[in-house]
Amino acid sequence: MDLVIKNGIVVSGAGEYRADVGVKDGRIAVIDGGGASGGGLRGVETVDASGLYVLPGAVDAHTHLQMPFGGTVSADSYEAGTRAAVCGGVTTVFDYAIQRKGKGIVRTVEERRALAEPGACADIAFHCAITDLGEGCALLDEFPKAADYGVSSFKCFMVYKKEGMMIDDGMLMRIMEKAGEAGILTNVHAENPDAIDARIAAFIASGKTSPWYHYLSRPEFVEAEAVKRAVHWAKALGAKLYIVHLACKEGVEEVARAKAEGYAVFAETCPQYLEFTSDVYKREDGRNFVCSPPMKGAESREALWRAVKAGVIDTVATDHCPFMQAEKDWGRDDFTKIPNGCAGIENLYPYMLSAANTGRISFSQAVRLCAETPAKLFGCPSKGSVTVGKDADIVLYDRARDFTVSVKNMHSDYDQTIWEGKPLKGYPVKTFLRGKLVYDNGNYVGVPGQGRYIKRSESGCL
Repeated sequence: MDLVIKNGIVVSGAGEYRADVGVKDGRIAVIDGGGASGGGLRGVETVDASGLYVLPGAVDAHTHLQMPFGGTVSADSYEAGTRAAVCGGVTTVFDYAIQRKGKGIVRTVEERRALAEPGACADIAFHCAITDLGEGCALLDEFPKAADYGVSSFKCFMVYKKEGMMIDDGMLMRIMEKAGEAGILTNVHAENPDAIDARIAAFIASGKTSPWYHYLSRPEFVEAEAVKRAVHWAKALGAKLYIVHLACKEGVEEVARAKAEGYAVFAETCPQYLEFTSDVYKREDGRNFVCSPPMKGAESREALWRAVKAGVIDTVATDHCPFMQAEKDWGRDDFTKIPNGCAGIENLYPYMLSAANTGRISFSQAVRLCAETPAKLFGCPSKGSVTVGKDADIVLYDRARDFTVSVKNMHSDYDQTIWEGKPLKGYPVKTFLRGKLVYDNGNYVGVPGQGRYIKRSESGCL
């Protein structure tokens, strides 16, 4: 073996067991359950994981790295964002490539891939956000080619009309129909743009410009209506649907109904919606928490936790899109000028594992939510679990280690984080990417550029 991880407790989506893990040529070659009694695996390198959990690397299925938005570009480059990812135990990062008028899907992804690969510290994959179908909806004809290229999930923004990113219901219907034929999963950002624009206009006219009015411009019912509309179309068309960053109770209830009725409707939420409520927008630093959808009320937060535990929520991802403090300060006196987005890529796995370590969910649930299910759902058969034949993306986790998040101990390029001061019970101590150590006790020790592009198979299958 090239690497043997001995005496650890392997965690899968089904349970925990003690074993030694042998790695050869970047893949898991052997799992020896005799590890507790000194199994016979021998390796060029041996790591003693006594007292540690051996976890699959997490899959963050929702990020916006180096993304132009709101008059600037998100603070983390592909190198910085993926560096932070592996330091938090995330070994596969999905980014959103935004297709623009006149550009094809494959060309859009190729351009982002060219930006990402030279500095990628984690393996990378892409969703494509469709914003323009072209004359005669010609872009629909490229869907099979995109799937062949390994892009098997598309995003539809039901918002951002003024920014030229929104698709209307007719476009959404056409995309869902064609995507299903090509084995592509349709992802949606569900909020009602007309309601948002009307509320923003009224607040600005009344001089109500603090970050609190960011939340009130797009409260629970604004998201819920769009979730219901998207689910309605999915049901009517027999299409598979993935709701990104679900944040409200009524939306959760709609997804639960669709699942109970047998429809292929999947849902993602984010750590910020599980941790914070809309009260953050009343804080002095409320502008730093501005993202869309915004954090909602306590009732929605508790509904999300119940859905996580019950399996109504399929994945937890981050929507990582941080901005510098000076950029967030643009909206100190006008919430409409605040770039939307928050940090989270390095906090995803530690946060969910801390929830397991403190009894809110199980470790197996954390692994399913952050690794196994996103890998399966988005067509990454070599990722997501500590299983023979999979990539040796492995995280060693110390349940006894206490950790407090600070911008000072993160590995991104941003200078502020909404997670500042958050205490966590337990923390990753080592991360391996395809058998190579890339994170070791607080330090990035990999080589930028060692991350690879993942060509994915069909999405939407569990």
